[in-house]
Amino acid sequence: MTNLLLFSYQDTQFTNVLLWIALLLSLVISIVLVFYQRKKGRELSYDLSLLDQVKKNNIESEFVLKAMRLSTWHIDPKTFVVTFDNDFRGQGNEWRPEEVGSDVQGSANMLDERDAARVGKAIEDVCQGRTDMYHEEYRVKIAGTNTTYWEESFATVAERDIDGNPVSIIGTSMRIDERKAMEAALIEAKYKAEESDRLKTAFLANMSHEIRTPLNAIVGFTSLLPDLQNAEERQSILDLIQENTQKLLRIVDDVVSISKVEAGKEELMLTTFDLPIMLKAVVDQYMPQLNKGVTMTTSFPQSSLSITSDRNRMQETMRHLVSNAVKFTDRGEVTVGFDTPVKGRIKLWVRDTGKGIAPEYHERIFERFFKVDEFIPGAGLGLTTCRTMAYSMGGNVKVDSQLGQGATFTFEVPFADVDAIPGKSEYE
Repeated sequence: MTNLLLFSYQDTQFTNVLLWIALLLSLVISIVLVFYQRKKGRELSYDLSLLDQVKKNNIESEFVLKAMRLSTWHIDPKTFVVTFDNDFRGQGNEWRPEEVGSDVQGSANMLDERDAARVGKAIEDVCQGRTDMYHEEYRVKIAGTNTTYWEESFATVAERDIDGNPVSIIGTSMRIDERKAMEAALIEAKYKAEESDRLKTAFLANMSHEIRTPLNAIVGFTSLLPDLQNAEERQSILDLIQENTQKLLRIVDDVVSISKVEAGKEELMLTTFDLPIMLKAVVDQYMPQLNKGVTMTTSFPQSSLSITSDRNRMQETMRHLVSNAVKFTDRGEVTVGFDTPVKGRIKLWVRDTGKGIAPEYHERIFERFFKVDEFIPGAGLGLTTCRTMAYSMGGNVKVDSQLGQGATFTFEVPFADVDAIPGKSEYE
């Protein structure tokens, strides 16, 4: 009996020891689990913060791409497949590469023929590892149209293998139409500034020559007058002085007229006048200057036509055109006329049977100081004045001519109704 009780007591002690050991182990395990969970919790919090940061960065990156209208892409150098990750180029771009990727050659086919070979070579160089960077500007054809737009691309090697060969190429593209338009405008402005400087130099050189010619004649002939006693000779010299004085005045008047009109210092002075009467006055002025055997006639569809326009500019333009025709016509006739007005525009013209003008000079004759025949007197400003005044009135001056077949100068200009400007009538 005593042995049984002793065994039971010993068993109970052993059990208690086991229980305490189990409790201690459980406590240790619990503590370990708590620390482990806290560690995992911190790692999870860190991962979540990284995820939030990545999400934020992605949003910001996408915002930047949208704001800059960029597309991002990468190329697999082994397969030459281009995969577009984002495309925010916009601006009416009708072509969008497939999201799953497209062949480099297929993308190159979308480029303008003038740029395709160059861009293809640059992409091949970076994919083959011959260069580290890629930067090209090129024109892209818009599908279904004959137009193109400008694009700029950058690319670099994103990853290499152990041998240093490119494994991945990453790049970006953007539309640069506005920048190219700005560059073109700046180039044009630079060209105009250089051309303006060249023209100014040429203008001063030509003006000094053209003014010196009649001025030398005036000074030279004037110095002869005191030594001439013969009345006929004195009168001949006085006529030459008067002729050169008029030439000098015409040169100065032409320069002043062109300068005022181009500078916008001289506004249109609209008056109402009778067009045939004004043209007859111009014809009468130049009738005495006709070469021997040349006649001057008029061709008016109606004997009276009242129009409202700038009478002085219109008359000055016709004077230059008639003077030009008289100067270059040695035989035949010079005809001055106008056509019936159409939709608020009227066409005046001067036709001659003179030397004519070769087609390659049809525009050049309107340049300052340009003369087809250097032996014909004149400063080369008359036709320039005509076109400048015509432009200022909203019209134009053109020529239709063939060498040896005469020429027809047309002066087309808009005009207002007679009743459009009350109180400004000035009938001849």
